[in-house]
Amino acid sequence: EPVNSMDTKLWEDLGTALAALEADSAVHGAIFQSGLKRDVYTAGNDIKELYMPTMFLVNLYKSPLFTIASIRGACPAGGCILAMCCDYRIQTDDPGAVIGLNEVALGIGVPRYWVDIMASLVGGRRTETLLMTAAMPSSREAQQIGLIDQVVSKDDLLPASQKVMAQCLKFPRAGQILTKLAIRGDLAKKWGAYCPEEAETVYNFLSAPAVVSSLEGVLKRLAGGKKKQSKL
Repeated sequence: EPVNSMDTKLWEDLGTALAALEADSAVHGAIFQSGLKRDVYTAGNDIKELYMPTMFLVNLYKSPLFTIASIRGACPAGGCILAMCCDYRIQTDDPGAVIGLNEVALGIGVPRYWVDIMASLVGGRRTETLLMTAAMPSSREAQQIGLIDQVVSKDDLLPASQKVMAQCLKFPRAGQILTKLAIRGDLAKKWGAYCPEEAETVYNFLSAPAVVSSLEGVLKRLAGGKKKQSKL
């Protein structure tokens, strides 16, 4: 079964879906959940497309909808930032359920505002330790540090997500939207303004011959010497 490889097409589809939901006055919330049978929320990003999803992520981060990341299994890199941009994160308690930004393991810097988003959740010093060591804490460990809000069994994942959504949508939406804007508005504005520079700078970095060669070496080691598509 294919995994949710977060390439440009998927990010574009997510952006289109989010815009459609926001345009529907009858919709006030969205749950992001994988439809895979495997316990994998996402497989992460293609390296050359690492910064392609930025505007979708900015829009998700500041969305007037109440958003929940309903995470079954592993959630590295692109899946992790998607989850962090949501308002609430629920993850399963199975052994393979880990989450984190592991770009450093492949010789890639974590995007600037991804760092800021994680720091807003778990604190600056803990973020530095997690990112510099490419740590992927378990769902239980992630809950203890504030990266995950709730840990449940696989069978309870969707019901738990729906319960949280129902509880939050009991309140008048205007108050939640204004509060979210107060908390996230400044960072979202800076992040959105930085997108063009971020994409150009990092694409040039990833395209440099020395970097490409280095990444190929890392990927070969991770794959045991076999060629493998560059996924984070």
